[in-house]
Amino acid sequence: MTTWTQTYDPTGHWWLSALIAAVPMMVLFALLVGFRVRPHLSALTSGLTAIAVATVVFHMPPALASISFVYGIAYGLLKIAWIVVAAVYLYDISVDTGQFEILKASVTSVTPDQRIQLLLVAFCFGAFLEGAAGFGTPVAIAGALLIGLGFSPLQAATLNLIANTAPVAWGAIGAPIHALAAVSALPESDLSAMVGRILPFMSVLVPIWLVRAMVGWAETMEVMPAILVVGISFATTQFYWSNYRDSNLVDIIAGIVSLVVTAIFLRFWQPKKIWRCEDSHSGAPCPDPRTWDSTENLYTPLQIFQAWMPFVILSIFVLLWGLPTIKLAINTVTTPAFHEGGWSVPYLHKAVLRSPPVVAKIVAEPAKFDLNWLSATGSACFIAAVISGLLLGLKPKRLAELFLATLFKMRFAVMAITCMLGLGFVTRYAGLDAVLGLAFTRTGWLYPFFGTFLGWLGVALTGSDTSSNTLFGNLQRITAEQLHIDPILMCAANSAGGVMGKMVDAQSICIATAATNQLGNEGKILKLVFWHSMALCALVGLIVMAYAHLFQHFVPHGLTFMK
Repeated sequence: MTTWTQTYDPTGHWWLSALIAAVPMMVLFALLVGFRVRPHLSALTSGLTAIAVATVVFHMPPALASISFVYGIAYGLLKIAWIVVAAVYLYDISVDTGQFEILKASVTSVTPDQRIQLLLVAFCFGAFLEGAAGFGTPVAIAGALLIGLGFSPLQAATLNLIANTAPVAWGAIGAPIHALAAVSALPESDLSAMVGRILPFMSVLVPIWLVRAMVGWAETMEVMPAILVVGISFATTQFYWSNYRDSNLVDIIAGIVSLVVTAIFLRFWQPKKIWRCEDSHSGAPCPDPRTWDSTENLYTPLQIFQAWMPFVILSIFVLLWGLPTIKLAINTVTTPAFHEGGWSVPYLHKAVLRSPPVVAKIVAEPAKFDLNWLSATGSACFIAAVISGLLLGLKPKRLAELFLATLFKMRFAVMAITCMLGLGFVTRYAGLDAVLGLAFTRTGWLYPFFGTFLGWLGVALTGSDTSSNTLFGNLQRITAEQLHIDPILMCAANSAGGVMGKMVDAQSICIATAATNQLGNEGKILKLVFWHSMALCALVGLIVMAYAHLFQHFVPHGLTFMK
């Protein structure tokens, strides 16, 4: 087997090499934002650009570059696009059976104010979905739910991207933290605890930021009590669970606690004026919550439960599918070559070598595809959708018709998502990500700040905090040790900074536009969320700077989770 070793400075000038490595992403952003090219065409063009840069400038064999692109497409189809298609399918079932109208009314019964509805759906419920499934599920489902509640599609897409940030570090049953511990060889409990000492500050801030992104400061202050209840309850639970319990259920528990605490609080407090998107300038008096019982007059508790049933079933299935024991049992029965890590991708598996300083010693990059068709999170969503449809009275023929309609509606989104993953895989196997990462390591005393943006860059490139931690976790440790900065802090900063890149990665934007029927507005949405992403990541960077230079004694070492 022929191998190829990544090169990180082919031009002899690190800044020029970094600039060239960034060309595929610049092409992507230019096409989406500047020329408003359709996302699937933008992603395909950017992927081909990455192949050209990898082969011409970085001297990657063309066969390896091409295979890595195809590998990324296959990975994106099963691991990402399948989740989004299945989630939208469940939403279509809910709409077709009329249950979605009841579900909307049940949310309105908690509060008619859309500022608070945004917090309950996008932040609290979205955090729960992120913890259970991750990989775009909260953006897809919460986005559709917000539209049903009366939000404009553009609002729903944009605000959900902003909301899906602070919980991401523990998404998909703690996958980012597990990956970070594996690649950095640092204790998982310490890493989880450190991330849990950075992000709770943002968990209080993001709800404020989220509401302010929708309305002015005056309207934000009107619901500040509810905002603080959401943020503080979530942040407190997030800190406690990540520091003293485990790294698996942080988002799930924090989302549930925040949702329940806020719902109880709203039984005793409501804003004096309600705010609705369609009538934002005429604040009407809010009904007294002690006498307010509108939904119960319209629908019985059984009807409300039935309306929420598809999402309850979805939550149960994705939670079960995320448990290691269940996933292992399913894979053992249904996935050939699972115990070998899957099938080796021809010509690519261990043909690409990563070298110092990105890694401590030369490492062969694995490339295996496990084809876990049944244990994939998307399959859990699909099974939940089918069971929900049958329980709601749909015939198999109608379920099949709805699924075909969903596939047709999502065809361009699926193409965009898979090509985005193809771009990300070329970036990874060609070492373009490492070239950009190494540029951040030249910042010296300011490295804690810019190292946080390295995590942001990783997620912006790959669409996943897990992938960002896999790419840059070990680089963060090596650089931190060279600069005499605590490696626990910098590895945690990679994950904490990465969550703020989630709203600008092309994959998430494609999911958001697909779920909210905003295909063609990807560039507009990217333009809207970009500065939110940069500003929030800068705040995370300042927190990391403070830990690095002022509060080093708060960096955890030797913690163990409670049993």
